[in-house]
Amino acid sequence: MVMLKGISAGLAAGALWGLVFVAPRMTPGLSPVDLAAGRFVSFGGLSALLMLWQWQTLRLPSLNQALFAVLMSVLGYTGYYLLLVLSIKDLGTELPALIIGTIPLWVMLLGRPAGLSWKAWLPGLALTAAGLLLMAQAVLYLPGVDVHPDFWRGIFYATAAMVLWTAFAVLNSSWLKSHPDLRASDWANWLGVSTGLGAIAMWWLLGSESKVLLALDGIAKAAIICIATGLGSAWLATLLWNVASQRLSASLCGQLIVSETIFALLYSFAWDGLWPTSAQFAACLLFVFGILISIKAHR
Repeated sequence: MVMLKGISAGLAAGALWGLVFVAPRMTPGLSPVDLAAGRFVSFGGLSALLMLWQWQTLRLPSLNQALFAVLMSVLGYTGYYLLLVLSIKDLGTELPALIIGTIPLWVMLLGRPAGLSWKAWLPGLALTAAGLLLMAQAVLYLPGVDVHPDFWRGIFYATAAMVLWTAFAVLNSSWLKSHPDLRASDWANWLGVSTGLGAIAMWWLLGSESKVLLALDGIAKAAIICIATGLGSAWLATLLWNVASQRLSASLCGQLIVSETIFALLYSFAWDGLWPTSAQFAACLLFVFGILISIKAHR
């Protein structure tokens, strides 16, 4: 029962994370900056309310902790998601979802145990690379689809987003291990507030004017999506993932991360109202099997 609850929580977190890949396509009137800012202002607002709710036991960060929270908020939230949205604007959902889906692989490679040979990694790496290349080919040459002219710019944005979140995962893990006295809830709230403040600054510097946003068609729908992804795909998904992490082994959690990519692809195909082509379906299978085999080798 404990394992079932953990798996359910991990899959639910993946389902919520997958929403952020299709959100840019559901809000075509919003610029990437406006969408990222709207999402993370919601996340930051909830974190601030939770801090006020716990004011009797509230802990405030030191200067070093606050500065590190700002850095992590850029790597793992505002900077990462802004680049991801820019990539989705250029490429659609499928290819960025696969590129971001390699994050567990890079995190494992950076933390590779000394006794684990590269030979053990090769089958998984080869399948993952084959899946990415096949999906890229499907995006470029899919019949009847007008491929965005800035294909390689989208690849760059997705790769940069992947690098940022990989750095976030590695640095965040190291930080928490070196600060065992820091409560996870406090750190999550500090990150949330930092992210919210950074989102406000990003919107003020680069976002659309308020009158332009209010004049958009479907602004209510856009606001709902920003709030839903801010509260659901950021705060609630993190809570669910913590539940899974407490109940499951690290290796099993690593495999569940793949659910984010799977849900992102399912949402994308559902939004388009289309079945994946045979090449897209084969690319997804190759990618998923590659990640799972890599995780098994890591175990």
